[in-house]
This record gives sequence, structure tokens and C-alpha cells, in this order.
Amino acid sequence: MSNTKTNNGIWARLVTKHSKIIVACFVVLIAIAAWYSQNFRVDASAETLLTKNNQLYIQTQIMDSRFAPQEFILVAYQPKQGDLFSQQTFDDISQLSEEFKQIDRVDETTSILNVPLISMQEGFDPSVNASEWSWQNKHYSPEQMKQVFTDHPIYTDLLVNQQQSATAIQILFKPDPELQKIENQITELQKKHLTDEFTEQDQDKIEKLTQQADPIKTRLQNVRQKEIDQIYEITDKVRQRANIYLGGGQVLAYQLIKIIKNDLLVFGSAIAIVICIMLLLLFRQWRWVVLPVVCCAVSVVITMGLFGMLDMRTTVISSNFIALQLILTLAIVIHLIVQFRQLAEKHRDYSHHQLVAETIHKKIAPCFYAGLTTSVGFASLIFSNIQPVIAFGWMMIVAMLVSTLVSLLLFPALLNLMPLKKVKARSEHVSKGMTALAGFVLSHKALVFVLGSGLLVGSVLGAIKLDVENSFIHYFSDSTKVRKELEFIDQQFGGSTPLDFVYDIQPADNPDLVMTAENVQTLQKIQHVMDQYPVIGKEMSIVNFTQLAKQLNDGKPLTEYELTAVYHLLDKELSEQLLGAYFSPEHQQVRISTRIKDSTEGFNRAEFLQRLRSDIEGLGIAPGSYQLTNLFILYQDILQRLFESQISTLGIVYGVLALVLLIIFRSLKVALIAIVPNIISTMVILGLMGWFGISLDLMTITIAAIAMGIAVDDTIHFVHHYLQSVEQQSKDEAIKATYHSVGFAMLFTSVIITAGFGMLGFSDFIPSVMFGLLTGLAMLIALLTDLTLLPAMLNKFVGARKHTHSDA
Repeated sequence: MSNTKTNNGIWARLVTKHSKIIVACFVVLIAIAAWYSQNFRVDASAETLLTKNNQLYIQTQIMDSRFAPQEFILVAYQPKQGDLFSQQTFDDISQLSEEFKQIDRVDETTSILNVPLISMQEGFDPSVNASEWSWQNKHYSPEQMKQVFTDHPIYTDLLVNQQQSATAIQILFKPDPELQKIENQITELQKKHLTDEFTEQDQDKIEKLTQQADPIKTRLQNVRQKEIDQIYEITDKVRQRANIYLGGGQVLAYQLIKIIKNDLLVFGSAIAIVICIMLLLLFRQWRWVVLPVVCCAVSVVITMGLFGMLDMRTTVISSNFIALQLILTLAIVIHLIVQFRQLAEKHRDYSHHQLVAETIHKKIAPCFYAGLTTSVGFASLIFSNIQPVIAFGWMMIVAMLVSTLVSLLLFPALLNLMPLKKVKARSEHVSKGMTALAGFVLSHKALVFVLGSGLLVGSVLGAIKLDVENSFIHYFSDSTKVRKELEFIDQQFGGSTPLDFVYDIQPADNPDLVMTAENVQTLQKIQHVMDQYPVIGKEMSIVNFTQLAKQLNDGKPLTEYELTAVYHLLDKELSEQLLGAYFSPEHQQVRISTRIKDSTEGFNRAEFLQRLRSDIEGLGIAPGSYQLTNLFILYQDILQRLFESQISTLGIVYGVLALVLLIIFRSLKVALIAIVPNIISTMVILGLMGWFGISLDLMTITIAAIAMGIAVDDTIHFVHHYLQSVEQQSKDEAIKATYHSVGFAMLFTSVIITAGFGMLGFSDFIPSVMFGLLTGLAMLIALLTDLTLLPAMLNKFVGARKHTHSDA
């Protein structure tokens, strides 16, 4: 007897003789996993969207520490009736600001009521106390306030929108001193990446510092969520007379976490209910509902426990791992159920234990190989060169291992402990359908080949059209609160995604000068270039200050000597407010802070950056003298890497998968035939995305790997059964027998999972919608190719062999 058969027999005896011990072991595992699952975390921070040792991220961190922009949340206030500049508005803003200040971490609030309105002075005296020239001290009339905020160089689109229909309160938060210190140390070490001086010792130090920072970040994330809840509660008091909109990076993270958790609960439950209903309809016995559901639940709990134990955090990218876990577990369990039921129909004289043992004996090899090759599909993500996608790949490999062990140990052990019941006959309609499909494929192999080739060509043409244009705003459906908030802030308050331009200025020949007139003129030219782009919202730099000074100086620009004098004479608080975040004398750098209007229709981000760089360098500015940093650049960098990695890694994984199939089936011809449905399944998904304009993003990049994992699972089972059957009967009869055995399991798996994942189409989170619909479509495409093209190729090119896979 072969080694494979011997091993299968050992496993079958192990499961049937020690079922109670296996179940007891899983009970212990579940208890341990449930304990560790409390450490399971959802992380929606910006770091989860970055590549490891990303130079652009390091540069952004350096500039953030250099110009010290403070963490903030923007609260926009739009009166439902009446003029913005009214006593009611002033009262509401004052009340809201005072209540916001009661939040522990709030440092200060900035609004139209407390900013220095130095343009109200007669003439410009930089030595005056800035705080004296605010509404809080002077109580200017609504008419005066409206006048001063009309086209204000600094505050328009920052605290008041251009139409003067809404104002905003900027809530500034105190940094955590300990976390700030640790992050500064990490940034100092990461700087060495920019000069190729980074060592393994530096990496060890970073890992230790990261471990120190992690509990602080965890606590801070929880605090931030509570703070945002508090802000919403405070703003509820004025919602009857005003529309309130929240904006800022922390608000986006808060909404992402909230939606992810809600989807995990609501749609996870909905998918589970639909799967139960479909299992009952297809198998018509409660045990075939209870057992798969128990196995799925155990798989999820153990996986979550492992993620908690290994600190593998769920991000936006991996947020649907529970849904995937259901696929992985069900795909194996349903094949086992179908095999058991067929054996029970065929061998009515077998005892219950014999049926379980024979089921395991026949299916352990294809199930194990299917799990192995599915893992290879997910391993394609590891080659993406994008850290969060790589992490997701490892997470799904862990999940696949858990699903395989649960399905091949716990399921048969539980089944073995149940009493034998008569198996209800399968549907005659399904059986007739399988017979008809088998007959069609065997009679029209040439047509199947032509249609398969056409499908592949059309898919490749569609995949060429794929792009990587996307934005966080478009991750949410139009009707959601977060979408409305993000769009309002984006369009009315100068954009939502930060983009910084940092420029190395030429030092003045005269050491007494703060900045030369030539440097100021260069900045004005750069900002003028940026003004020409409608997608660029609010811009802030020294230029805004010079524009304000010009207004106060009777329309005359300040000379470089006057600018130097003003810089030194300015009140310290006012100097920090107007200049601190935009000028670093120590490093001779200036910063133009901008925000991109991310909701702009038809916005091509890659083309925009290329044109912007070209226009700036057209001013005679050397590429090495400036840097573009912050979230817009980081996100765009990731999108570009997505596109490049999707192309490069697919070729690699096809080759690796073919090699694995060669090892499994020990035939190059069979391996090449088996890889074809997987190539078509992945290319059809990518092709449809291209034809329908579905952008490649951090979520949809995983669909190709998922499609591959699904297709290869069914492929393994079909090929394995055919190779066994063709040894005892003709090729045509072997194909028909495989249709009536594995074909049923493939059909049931695809129908159940497609129906379940269709529930995600009702989510408010567009990536979840795309994930559900595309995953369901991937199931159907995999089913189509494995039930048409695969049997046609096997029947045409593969006959009986002297040494089959199972006998080798």
C-alpha cells in the first residue's frame, strides 16, 4: 500500500478512535483562544497603510517634528437659518468652545471668536498683545466680523468658508510627552534609512521603542474614540439650529473602526444566517447545518485568539477576514459532507464509524492539498512589497491553517460522536443538471475551449484598463453621515487630505535678515502655481502672513528689512500662530501647508503630482531643494505600488502554484491543466474591474488572491477525483462520476457562499460592498471554469496512468 494511503488510514483511525479526546482538546483550545481574543484589535491608524521603512513616511515624520503641527479635530458649524455672523452664532461657538475645553486632552480651541484680528488695528503695530484684538475682548459687531473675514488671507477656508455660510472650531489636543519622546527617538533612528547608514542594531532599538510605544498608542486610541463621542454629544445641543460636521484624521479613523466593527457584527451575523438557511435547503437535515456552523465558529474564535496572541491587528485591508474564514472552512467541510452522504447512500451496510473513517480516508489528501494551494494563493500578497497587504497575506495563511485543522479533525470527530441517521436523497433536479452539464461539456469540448480562450482574452484587455485612482471619501456610501461630513469639510473648508511642500531657502548674505526678498518672491511664485489647481484647497505659509501685512500696510508689501523687524517684534504667541508651523530658521526651511479636495470628480492624482512637480521645477527650483510630504503623498505612493505589485506578483504566484500542483499530481501536463482555471478566474475578476471602472485599491487588490484561493480549492478536488476514477473506468465515465461527486460539493459551496457574501452588498462601506460582490463573483467564475473548461481539458488530454497520484 502506498505511503499516501497509509497516512490517510492512520489519520482516519486517529479521528474515529480518539474523537472524544480531539473534541476535548478543541474545547481547551477554544478556551485559550477566547482568552487571547480579548487582545484582538482593530487598527485604523495611518501607519497601517504604509510600507515598511517607507522613506516618504520617514520624511513626513521628520517634517512633522520640525514644524510641529498639532493633532486637531475640525468642527464645522452651519446655521440652518439666518446669517452666519449673528449673536446666536457667537453664543453657540462660545458655548461649544467652552465645553470642548473641558475634555481632558484638549489644549485649546481656535475659532472666529478668539483668533487675533490684527487687521482691525489702525495701522500695523506688531508689538501689541495679539489676544487683545479678538472678538472675546472687543466684542465686534456682526457687520465688523463679516467684513474682517471676507477674503481673509489666513482665516478664509480655515475658520470661515468662502461663501460665509459656515464657520469652524479647531480643537487642538495636547501631545502625550512620553509617546512624543519615543516617536522622536524612532524618527531619529529611521533618518539613517535616508543616508543608507541604518544597521541591525538600529532596527533592534526601533523594535524595543515600538514595544514601549504600543501600549501608549492603544490607550490613546481608546481615549480618542471616547473624545469623539464626547464631541458628538456636545454638538448635539446645537443641532436643532445648525448642521454640524466633524473632520480630521482622527475622525476618519474613528468612523473606519466604527464601521468595521459594525460590519463584522451585523454582516457577519447576516452571512451566518444566510449560510444556515442555504445549508438547510440544500442538505435538508439539521446536523448538516449545526456541524458546519460549529466548525466555522471554532475556526473564527481560534483565529482571533491567535491574532490576539501574535498581535496581528485587523486593518481596513483585513477587516473582512471573518468572512474569508467562513469561505475557507465551509469549502472543506461541504466537500466532506457530500463525500459522507454519497458513501452512506452507496454503502448502506457500513457502520457510522466506517463511513466517517472512509470519508476521511478519501478526502484528507485533496483537502490537505487544497489548503496548501489556497495558502499559496494568499501567499501572493506577501510579494506585494506593501506592508499592510503583506500582513494580510500572513493572516490568511494562519486562517487557512486553522480552517484545515478544524475541518479535518474537529468536524469528523463531532460527526463520529453523532448517531447514524438515514441520509436524505439529493435533489433530482441538481442531479439531472449535473448530468446535462457533463454531457454538454463532453460533446462540445472545442466550443468550451473557444469560449474559455475568448473569456481570457477579454479579461486581459479589461485588466489593462485597471487604474489606482481612489480616495478615502469614496470608501463610504453617499447616504452615510461620515461621507456627508467628509465632503462638507473637503469642499467648504479647503480640502481634507494634507499635502505639504517643504522648500530649502537660500540663506541671506546679511546674517541680520530673517529671509531675503528673493526667497519670499520664490514662495509667492510657488503658491501662485498651486493656486492654479482647483483640487488644491487651503494653502498656508509665510506668504499668507505677507499678504496680511500688505493689507495692513496700506497695500504696500513689506521689504525684507521690515519683514525681519516684524518677525522680531511680533508678540511671541502671535508669531507662533502665524509663522511657527511654516518657517524653521534653524534648518532654513519653509513649509507650504495645503489640503487636497479629495472629493473632486475625475481627479487623476498621479497626473496631478507629475504636473505639479513639472510646474514647480519650471520656476527654476531644483528637484533636490524641495520635498512633497504628508498623507496625500503617502497614499498615492501606496496606490502606485499596488498597481506595480499586482502585475509582478501574479506572474510569480502562477509559477509557484504550478510548481506545487506539479509536486501534488506528479505530472507536468496535469499541473498545467489545473493552473488554467485559476489563471482565468483571477484574470476575469481583474478584467471586470477594468471594464467597469472599479479602481484597484487597498481592499480590491486582495480579490485576485481570494479568487485564486477559491478556484484552486475546487480544482484540486475535481482533478484528484478524476485521476482516481479514470483508473477504473473510461475518461467519459470518470468525468461524469466526478461531476456527480465533487461537482455537487463545488456547486453547494459556491451557492452558499455567494448568497452569504451577497449580504455585504448592503454595507455602507464601499470596500466591503466590493469585497462581497467580487468574492461572490469569484466563486461563480471559479465554479464555471472548474465545471466546464477543466473537465474538457482533462477529458481531452489526460487518461489513465500506470502510477496515479494516489498510488505513487
